[in-house]
Amino acid sequence: MTSKSKILIIPFIIFVLVIILFYYLLLIERNPSELPSALINKKIPTFNSESLFKSKIFISTEEFTNETILVNFFSSWCKPCRDEHEFIKKISQNNKIKIIGINYKDDSKKAIKWLNELGNPYTSIAVDKNGKIAIDWGVYGIPETFIVSSKKIIKYRHVGPIDKNITRKINSIISEIEYEK
Repeated sequence: MTSKSKILIIPFIIFVLVIILFYYLLLIERNPSELPSALINKKIPTFNSESLFKSKIFISTEEFTNETILVNFFSSWCKPCRDEHEFIKKISQNNKIKIIGINYKDDSKKAIKWLNELGNPYTSIAVDKNGKIAIDWGVYGIPETFIVSSKKIIKYRHVGPIDKNITRKINSIISEIEYEK
C-alpha cells in the first residue's frame, strides 16, 4: 500500500463513522417534547405572586398543600395554550388532583376574559408578569406542565400543549403517585 492510499483511507474512515452516527441518531427513539429538567425529583421552587382572581397574594407554600398538583404555565395570547385548554378542563374533573395555573407574561384583564370564555379549570392562578417564576421552574416556553407530588416534589414535566395522549399519560402518573402514598 502506498503512502498516498494510506492518506486517503483516513478521510474514508471518518466519513463512514459520521454516516454511522447519523443513522444511529435517526433510529433511536427521541421525543423532542421531553426536555430534561434539573427539577425532576426535586422540591418545587417557592414564590409569592399576585393572584389572578383573588384579592390576596398567591403564596406557594400555602397553595401547594399535601395533595397531588398539576401546575400549568399558560397565557391568553398563546395559541397552543388555547388548544390544550379542553384537556386541562378534563384533567380538572379528576378529584385526585388540584390544578394550579401560572399566568405567564400576560395582561390580567385579557387572561380573566379568556378564562371566563373558555372555562376556568384552575383552583388558583398565580400571575407571573415578568417571567421570574417560569425561570425558577426551568420553563422553556409555554404551555408547560408539571406534576407535583403531595410531598412537593416535581415528578413529571411536559413541554408543549397537552393532547389526548398526554392526558392519558398524566392520569397514569397521577394514579402512580396516589398509589405510592
